[in-house]
Amino acid sequence: DEGPKDAPAIMLLHGSNADLHTWEPWAQALKADYRVIRFDQVGHGLTGPDPRHDYSRSNYVADILEVADALGLDRFILGGNSMGGKHALAFAVAHPERVAGLVLVDASGGPMLRGEAKKEDDSSSGNIGFKIAQTPGINLLVEQITPRSLIAQSLDQSVSVKSVVTEEAVDRYWELLRYPGNRRATLKRFGYAYDPLSEAEIARIAAPTLILWGEEDRLIPVEAGRWLDRTVPASTLVVYPKIGHLPQEEAPAATLGDLAPWLAAHAAPPKTD
Repeated sequence: DEGPKDAPAIMLLHGSNADLHTWEPWAQALKADYRVIRFDQVGHGLTGPDPRHDYSRSNYVADILEVADALGLDRFILGGNSMGGKHALAFAVAHPERVAGLVLVDASGGPMLRGEAKKEDDSSSGNIGFKIAQTPGINLLVEQITPRSLIAQSLDQSVSVKSVVTEEAVDRYWELLRYPGNRRATLKRFGYAYDPLSEAEIARIAAPTLILWGEEDRLIPVEAGRWLDRTVPASTLVVYPKIGHLPQEEAPAATLGDLAPWLAAHAAPPKTD
């Protein structure tokens, strides 16, 4: 929770097997003018596993609502990358009155992936870590033994801008995945059947929506972003050439350049009594 408490709020949700640090460039740039909220979702980072081992979409939506209520947020901008984008979409469908706008960054969650994605998060093509998490037998071994090299390869396969794959970043992903309970939570999550929102649900989203996508995303192809842009009524799509699955990290200046004017137009001021 950074920035002025009386400023318009934006909540940012990380993707699968990531953590709140994925938004660091955005948070540093936005916190002078906005209240920026980010947290590790259950099964990730320092939050650790869900006490009830519930990694359903509805449980993640309930967590977002709990955080918003605890912080006194009436209406706010909700952003998400990958799995976080799915949770943002689901929250907007369930609680439209709370969402002043959506920012979807290479988001999962829609039926546009039905032909490719069979499991909880995204298509596992292009990411060895996700593929292993979905492979019976091998995944149980990785719960106990997770080589750092596997994390490095998985991150490298997710991005086109290889400068993102720093020793510090790999260490952070590796250490937080091994935080007590997170590996088991990952296996549980990937055991869920892929459960997309329907086209009708997504088409009902009235909130202004900014869709940002890396053209070279190998996990969730840019066609998924174009589908969202066609389906969400009040959407704007920006595609970044030579960028992969993490535009907020791979192209912070470019994404912030598109985000800043959009936020200025759509961010809701806090409710005053």
